[in-house]
Amino acid sequence: MNARFFIAAPIAFAVSLAFIGAAASPAMAAPATCTIAPAQIRAAAATANPDAARKALLMVATAEKMCEQGGTFDAGKKFAAAAKVLGTDLASLPAPTAQ
Repeated sequence: MNARFFIAAPIAFAVSLAFIGAAASPAMAAPATCTIAPAQIRAAAATANPDAARKALLMVATAEKMCEQGGTFDAGKKFAAAAKVLGTDLASLPAPTAQ
């Protein structure tokens, strides 16, 4: 009986740590969405047609307000929708460059 405990306990502990790490990872990565995505979408909107750019920039403004309130997950969805309005996806947008 004790042998089973000494074998199963470390495995269960390792699996539970893996789940905790997986659950914490998106929360740790979320603030980058609120800092990088607006600049990426604004850069893409500068070359898009005016109507699509206006819609995308309105979505960016809304998403930035969500970020301020702590709603990074919903803001990320709004940033992705803004990129889609511009005819691209958020992952394919280039990183903004410092000038």
